[in-house]
Amino acid sequence: MANELDELQGTINEQGRDVNVIEKQIPVKVGVGSTVFEIMLWVLGIIPGLIFLWRKIVARRELSQLQQKIQHSASQIDNYLEQRVQILQNVVGIVEKSVALDKEVMTSVAAFRSGVRPGDDNRNEVSGKLDQAMNSINVAFEAYPDLKAHRSLADAMQQNSYLQREITAAREVYNDTVLRWNQDIFHWPAKMIVAARAGYTTRIPFTASREVKEQARQKFF
Repeated sequence: MANELDELQGTINEQGRDVNVIEKQIPVKVGVGSTVFEIMLWVLGIIPGLIFLWRKIVARRELSQLQQKIQHSASQIDNYLEQRVQILQNVVGIVEKSVALDKEVMTSVAAFRSGVRPGDDNRNEVSGKLDQAMNSINVAFEAYPDLKAHRSLADAMQQNSYLQREITAAREVYNDTVLRWNQDIFHWPAKMIVAARAGYTTRIPFTASREVKEQARQKFF
């Protein structure tokens, strides 16, 4: 039998393919077969029924713990993003005295100063705006050699680079936990039945902003 995916004879896309995360939550559903399965366990005897009831209790506890872990991971990302906001404000305060920044950068900073905070509904958006603002500041930082001599600014830029690495690591942890959740809620029978009756859905992993993707396509050397 030939390989289904043949790297020697298969179709090749010479242009390559870009991928994006699909912003869609898939609900967990179980059919009549799952209900019949549970009934049959009780018909076979009280012990099989009790064993499966215990498995559902364990499954509900594990899914609840996983939800708390996702929240903890998301909170870590938010903390790092808020730290970047503080650094961004400090950097802008230094740079705007020396050079004229893009109005969009100032608008973003003004929004952060007014109390914009990351959350489940806008975490990606806040991260993307921070990336865009820091990119504009980096351009100014590179274009004006005098700015590099400013010790406070150099320290702030270094802190931003450190925080960006921490955010990347925190995103990996978050996405790994989301992946486990998305797999577990479809693990039949116990977890999937519990998830379906609780109305659980898949979760969307953290995604890179358009700004970051565009930077990744640029020439660095």
